[in-house]
Amino acid sequence: MLFLCNCASYNSRVAPYYKKISEGNFQEAEQNLSKIALLKKPRNKLLYLLEMGRVSHLNGDYEASNNYFNEADRLLEIGLSNVQDAVVGVVLNPMAQNYKGEDFEKFMVHYYKALNYLYLQKTEDAIVEARRITLQTQEQSDKFNNRENRYTKDAFSLMLQGMIYEHDRDFNNAFIAYRNAANVYLGSSDSTSYGIKIPFGLKYDVMRMAYLNGFDSELQHFEQLFKIPYEHYIPGEGGELILFWENGLAPIKQQEEILFSMIKGSDGDWFFTNSTGTIYIPVDRDVYKGGSSLNDVHTIRATLPRYISSAPYYSEARVEVDNETLYFEKAEDINVLAVETLKQRYTKEIGKMLTRLAVKKTAEYVLKESAKGTGKDGKDNVLLESLGFGVQLYSLLSEKADTRNWQSLPNEIYYTRIPLKKGTNNIVLHLIDQEGNEQADTITINGNGRLQFVSYPTLR
Repeated sequence: MLFLCNCASYNSRVAPYYKKISEGNFQEAEQNLSKIALLKKPRNKLLYLLEMGRVSHLNGDYEASNNYFNEADRLLEIGLSNVQDAVVGVVLNPMAQNYKGEDFEKFMVHYYKALNYLYLQKTEDAIVEARRITLQTQEQSDKFNNRENRYTKDAFSLMLQGMIYEHDRDFNNAFIAYRNAANVYLGSSDSTSYGIKIPFGLKYDVMRMAYLNGFDSELQHFEQLFKIPYEHYIPGEGGELILFWENGLAPIKQQEEILFSMIKGSDGDWFFTNSTGTIYIPVDRDVYKGGSSLNDVHTIRATLPRYISSAPYYSEARVEVDNETLYFEKAEDINVLAVETLKQRYTKEIGKMLTRLAVKKTAEYVLKESAKGTGKDGKDNVLLESLGFGVQLYSLLSEKADTRNWQSLPNEIYYTRIPLKKGTNNIVLHLIDQEGNEQADTITINGNGRLQFVSYPTLR
């Protein structure tokens, strides 16, 4: 029974909260969340704050939402790794360690904080958040030394940064941010970033900001690069609305079990390999350089996290305003980001885990071997033998993959710009599900001549 309980994933233990989120019942979701004991544990404090910030945002309580996100920010800044936490990870499992957040989750904190500040008419605070996106980007780039095969920059966050500067009529910084976002896409051979093609809207925004700043050479450069002749667009008298459509829920993590075999190379070094031979990972030499023997370790049962994705209920959407139809462009695909960033760190994490399991397995064999014939009248030592079985049972029960993640994030984020007239604007959002059924909702916005923002969640 204990084994079964330990195998329950994070998702299954917090299921009532996520069920209410997917049903759109955010009030009850917040009530459920506040009662979940698992998330009240100190090691899950960051995850609790992220979820509370998210559900408060969904409930329109933007002050409370930012209070939670600010506390989450504070935890991320002071760091969640320490010696005690590292020891827990070695002797127990990563699920027992402090939750430190996925890298893309840290960028999403800035997205929601900036939206909260804009909704609260706190433009200066939103600008501060925009600047923090630059710092987060630098930190992420430094973490992986700008390696091309790692997640070092988030194009959507840089686009958002440009939008916030544009809202503040800071066209120079808006141009820099849009250009930086475009460069993330242009840095790849197919102008994509984690499953997203460079949006046409971003191409136009780069050129538009170059035009407004009088950067003629830059404008010509991007016209040639994008093969788009620039035509200046003047927003409506009521300004513009940037409508974010947050569709579906982020993938969940589940535990996957894999059997690994240990083999010894011709040079005496040990390696782990799976049954198909597609994974080949060397054992840390520190494990056996002190005299530990791995000769008796043949197979190891490993537990790994993997993302399980579900297709969003809605497959497409469009907006209609004043007899004009506008379409969304995808700006962020968290489903792809989650899977790809997990792959990027796969080899490093699996190496640590397998080495830890090998040490446990070695200790088990050493105790059982020592028990043979060392007891009373030459019989096996019962105490040592029991300890060996104890280590075996402990290894079995304690091994668990970390299946925690911020699951109320959207699966994907789309955006579109909508010109506004002065006064009341009724914007009709048409949502089409996987079977082609359509439903509509109306968003009412007061055109005030400024750039405004609205996020519309469909988290089914």
